[in-house]
Amino acid sequence: MVGRGDVSVDAWLAHGGGAPDPVTGAVVPSIPMATTFARGGDYALTSEEHGYVRDDDDAVRRVEAVVARLEGAAATRAFASGMAAITAVARSVPPGGTLLLQSSIYWGATAALRRLMDHHGVNLVEVDCTDLDVASAAIAEHGPDLVLVEAISNPMLGVVDVPALADAVHDVGGVLAVDATVPTPLSLRPLELGADLSIHSATKSLNGHSDVLAGLVSTFDADSEVWRFITAERKQVGAVLSPFSAWLLLRGLRTLPLRHDRSCRSAQKLAEHLDAHPNVVEVLYPGLDDHPGHALAWKHCTRGYGSLLSVRVAGGADAAIRVATALELCVTATSLGGVETLVEHRHTVEEGVTDVPEDLLRVSVGIEPAGDLIADWDRALATLD
Repeated sequence: MVGRGDVSVDAWLAHGGGAPDPVTGAVVPSIPMATTFARGGDYALTSEEHGYVRDDDDAVRRVEAVVARLEGAAATRAFASGMAAITAVARSVPPGGTLLLQSSIYWGATAALRRLMDHHGVNLVEVDCTDLDVASAAIAEHGPDLVLVEAISNPMLGVVDVPALADAVHDVGGVLAVDATVPTPLSLRPLELGADLSIHSATKSLNGHSDVLAGLVSTFDADSEVWRFITAERKQVGAVLSPFSAWLLLRGLRTLPLRHDRSCRSAQKLAEHLDAHPNVVEVLYPGLDDHPGHALAWKHCTRGYGSLLSVRVAGGADAAIRVATALELCVTATSLGGVETLVEHRHTVEEGVTDVPEDLLRVSVGIEPAGDLIADWDRALATLD
C-alpha cells in the first residue's frame, strides 16, 4: 500500500514513509549506530553509499526522503537543530553580500544572524516583510543575495505573501528561504508557492514530543549553487542529525496528521474564546477573521493555521506573568509544537533582542481538548479580577 502513488500523505506517514523491512519484516525501522564503514581488499567501500556517518546514515536518509515528499521537494537535508539549518542557509551569502531578514521573528535566529553576518562581513537588513510594499521596496533597493522570512512569524503571528515575495526576490537574482515551522508542511509548502528553500525546526511540530533537536532544509532545485553550498556546509561543519534523533523524528512524523489537526482545532477554539475575554487585550492568531493576515493565511494554508497563538493580557507584564504562573494544565516552558500546551512570557525569554510586547504570552497548543484548555485559561485570567 505505501508504495502506491495514489495513497494519501496521511496513510503514507502512518507507515513511516515505507514498507516493513524486506529481510526481517520489522514494522519499525532499526537504528544504525555505526559512525564508519569498512572497506574491502582493494580499499573500495563495501557499500558506495556508506563511508562516514556525516553523510551516510540510513535513518537520516529515510527522514529526509519522507520530508522531501511532504514538501514537494527535490531534496531535503536534516541538521542537528533548527538553528543549524538556519545558519547553514545564511552562510551561503558571501562576504560583502546582503541578507534581508524579516523583523520580529524568532529571537534566537535574529540574535544569531546579527552576530554571524557581522562576523562574516555580510550586510544585514531587517525589514517588516508582512508589509509587502515595504518588503518589495527594500528588496529592490538592496538587491539581497538571500531573503529569509517566516511564513507565519513567531511570536507575533505575522503572515507573509510568499508568492509575491518570491517574485520580488527573483527579480533581483536573489534566493528566498521560508521558515514554515509554525504551519508545518501539512498546511503550507513554501516551495510550491515559489520559495527556493524551505526551513523547519523539526524540534517542534514535526517531531511533536519535546524530545528531539532537529532542523530541515528542502529545495526544489537540487542542482542550484546555493543547495550545493548547504549540503557541503552540513557535511564539512558536521551539523548532522544523529541516528537516534532521526529515528525519533520519524516516529513523530508518523502521527503528524493526527497531532496537527487536533492542535489546530484546539488553537482555533482557544483563540476565539480568549479574543472575547475581558481580561485579554488582543489575541494574535491567523485563524481569527480580524487578524490582518487572515485572508492571506486562508489563501495559502491548506490545513489549518497552526498551533501557535499569542495572547496580550490586560494589565501589562506583571498581569501576564501572573496569568502564566496561575495556569495548571498548561506548562510554562519554552518551545512549541509538542503534544502538551506550553506557555511562556516572551519578553522575559527574548531579553530585549526584539520588540515583543511585555504583556504577551506565547501559547503553543498541544493535543488536549479545547474545553480543558479554555477552563484552565478562564481560571488563570480570573486571578486578575
